[in-house]
Amino acid sequence: MTGRRPAPTLRLLRHLLLLAGAVVMLAPFFLMVATSFKPKEEIFSAEFHLLPQRWGGTENYVTALTQVPLVHFLLNGAIVTAAIFLLQVLVNVPAAYALAKLRFRGKATLFGAVLLCLMIPYQAIALPIYILFYQLGLLNTYASLVLPFTISVFGIFLMRQFFLGVPDDLIDAARVDGMSEYGIVWSVMAPTAVPALVAFGIFSVVAHWNDYFWPLIAVGDQSLYTPPLGIAFLKLNGEGTAYGPLMAAATIVIAPLVLAFLVAQRRFVEGITFSGLKG
Repeated sequence: MTGRRPAPTLRLLRHLLLLAGAVVMLAPFFLMVATSFKPKEEIFSAEFHLLPQRWGGTENYVTALTQVPLVHFLLNGAIVTAAIFLLQVLVNVPAAYALAKLRFRGKATLFGAVLLCLMIPYQAIALPIYILFYQLGLLNTYASLVLPFTISVFGIFLMRQFFLGVPDDLIDAARVDGMSEYGIVWSVMAPTAVPALVAFGIFSVVAHWNDYFWPLIAVGDQSLYTPPLGIAFLKLNGEGTAYGPLMAAATIVIAPLVLAFLVAQRRFVEGITFSGLKG
């Protein structure tokens, strides 16, 4: 019947399924962290132990931080992801506001183009962008890592869905007070869209922090390496068998993302929930 709580057996089955899914998703990360604490002999031992029997974490983490300039790679990753997100916000918020609240000819067609672009992987247009940046002399620069991602069609779509839920009366009141459209965007709409911005920020930062494909072809200078390239560089220096330091480096690289998600978890859920309320 409507409104009745599920039967205890059904609730138990649901929780067991969720628990099994969580175990499957978290198992690789647990093995990564556990391996980062194991000495080399134990990693290559025929006898498997889930937890380290001897402590090798100090050597692994010291090697990961000293064999390659991992801290510098992390700083590059922070600069690139922060610059991309900032530029995406500057582009996405006004574009989403226009698609959600303004009336102009071709609006439906333009939104259809945004939806179409959602289905195009950026790897498909990587070669034209590479040629363009080569002709402009922008390869091997921070600009080559940032500029291709300043427009995010996913961000425009997400913010547009959120803005659809903002009452029109709020915008009309701002116009009556003499506020310009750009003033409405940044003084009225953006503050209300903090949950959506946080949700999009998590998606954006995770995607570009972990991006290996584009930095691999856009930069060749080691000083511009991002964290994924740094891990690959560590693997080359360790002849591909230094699994302890590699897992330690991967743990260090992933740790900021996990921390950021835990801090922004509530806002992230709010942004995803409210952005899907209207179509």
